[in-house]
Amino acid sequence: MTGEVPVLTVPSLGLPHGFFTRRGGVSSGPYASLNCSLSGADRLEAVLENRARAARGIGAEPARLLGLRQVHGTAVALVREPWDVRSGPAADAIVTNRMGVALGIVTADCAPVLLADVEVGVIGAAHAGWRGAAAGILEATVAAMQALGAVPARVRAGIGPAIRQASYEVGPDVHDAVVGRVAADRRFFAPGRSAGRWQFDLPGYCRACLAAAGVPAIATIEADTAAEPGQFFSHRRRTLGGGGPIGHQISLIMLPAA
Repeated sequence: MTGEVPVLTVPSLGLPHGFFTRRGGVSSGPYASLNCSLSGADRLEAVLENRARAARGIGAEPARLLGLRQVHGTAVALVREPWDVRSGPAADAIVTNRMGVALGIVTADCAPVLLADVEVGVIGAAHAGWRGAAAGILEATVAAMQALGAVPARVRAGIGPAIRQASYEVGPDVHDAVVGRVAADRRFFAPGRSAGRWQFDLPGYCRACLAAAGVPAIATIEADTAAEPGQFFSHRRRTLGGGGPIGHQISLIMLPAA
């Protein structure tokens, strides 16, 4: 379902979900218009309306859209009972086997990853920036789903809009963290535009992490958040432009109520 706002989907996930853009909301200025981050300086009532529009876009009740305080770590939150929309736990992934609960991740260059084992009814959503991905957030998400009965070989994953390699120049901290973990992952780096810099393929690296966790079916939306200002918020684009406030887009997945 697409509801009121533009949304990108990966049909192979087989469940209601959506990777939303920055379009179709009520926020203004640098947050225009579908800013879904509760941690910025945008008006709370605008953000809540934007999140409600996104929830309805996948057929979810706005009050049952659950998010996190994302911290670029490896903690995975398990949804047993819904929490208040403004008091999610500090974590970077969320899993559940509860029906009618929409799992939400906000991003502005990091990769949003949605996962589903349709057969057993277990879903997950993860926020994968380079730091979290290199630390193992995607493998931790698959393991948390497995603890609920999912089978990695049955899990389908979708990697949503993120910063792409051509836009993502990184330094030795990123290179050393990734290559220090798995030497073969140097394949996700191309020479940068200056000495001691590299262009990093974050979505490709996320694919490799998921595959290493046993997930065989991985689809990727080919969109570059940093290069498409009319479609996406981007932390990198904001930084190169001198800073200032920024919004975040949201990605959702839900087990539909029977």
